[in-house]
Amino acid sequence: MLSKEETQHIADLARLGLSDQEIAEYQKDLSGILDYIDKLRAADTEGARIFTHSIEINNVMRSDVKEQRSREDLEKLRKQMPQTKDNYLKVKAIF
Repeated sequence: MLSKEETQHIADLARLGLSDQEIAEYQKDLSGILDYIDKLRAADTEGARIFTHSIEINNVMRSDVKEQRSREDLEKLRKQMPQTKDNYLKVKAIF
């Protein structure tokens, strides 16, 4: 169990002004936390899989590949656009 001085030192590091009663409460709470950490250290983790996230995450980005379009598809797209200029699709500036 943490001593009263150790608990006061931790409170000072955290810039907490604690009363004697609060120091006694925190002394018990912090000791419980440290005891639990010791239990976790004693657990056998040999062969356990290492996780970086609680769920498995896969990259969902597609590769950046130029797609070939037929002339008819491009012409349909141009006709649907409200503005074109020199065979390019004209869009609003974003910056």
